[in-house]
Amino acid sequence: MSPPLERVVLIAEDIELRIVSLIVRCREIANDIVLFDTGSTDETVDLAKEVGCSVVDYSGSLTPQALAQHAESNGLDDGLVLFLPITPMWKLSELPLSVNRAREGWDLHYLYRQGSGVDSNSSLVLEESTVSHLITSQKGLRHLAQLGADATTDDVSVDIRARFVKSEAPIQLPQRQSLATASRFAQLFYWMLESKHPLLLFGIPGVVLFVLGYRLSGDLATMFTELNSTSIGVTLITIAMTLVGLFAMMVALILYIMGKQVARIQNQYNWPKEG
Repeated sequence: MSPPLERVVLIAEDIELRIVSLIVRCREIANDIVLFDTGSTDETVDLAKEVGCSVVDYSGSLTPQALAQHAESNGLDDGLVLFLPITPMWKLSELPLSVNRAREGWDLHYLYRQGSGVDSNSSLVLEESTVSHLITSQKGLRHLAQLGADATTDDVSVDIRARFVKSEAPIQLPQRQSLATASRFAQLFYWMLESKHPLLLFGIPGVVLFVLGYRLSGDLATMFTELNSTSIGVTLITIAMTLVGLFAMMVALILYIMGKQVARIQNQYNWPKEG
């Protein structure tokens, strides 16, 4: 079964820390991903192109008509399109909500925010609203592109299945608490297992064993007054604990240094990295 969306248009700038994850996630719901770059100065454009995302420069206003006109002029009107402005407040958890709206079969579904000073009882002037998401079919996009800059919701043709929804506040989705978010310690433990970092897997246990062995060795002289099987056993265990801890710390440092050297050699000779 093909995705319900033909294309997702991301509208953003300077989101180099999020762009790759956004594109990967959007590829699960759409056949094509396009970035409307509004003036990035970081590596957003380079990263988008590196993962196969088309990039289109956009300097117009962020109104439904302007977005539709720019998409039509670039040949991006051949199916169901989701326009998604990426703001600092936008979260990836909101993406399924837009996808569900796209499955409802609207020619034009406009989720918007409006200033408090605007009269909500009158017809919505499209250019006075802020786009949260805009979903258009081929028919809806072409009709929207023909509207004037001062068009209102009343100017939308009755032949277009349109819905305009005002977003009062960001939708809060219930979140399940996992082991990784239960506590700071659980978060650290989860990251330690996932990253398999040698300084954590070997270094922390090594430090703990070494400190315990060192502290116990200081009390052995006063703890036992005679030589027997118990005192010898405790002494050997203490020595073994100290040596194992010291060995674990050395292994952690060696593996860490070797990992850095291998990464440097891979970068120097452009070796392919394992995924």
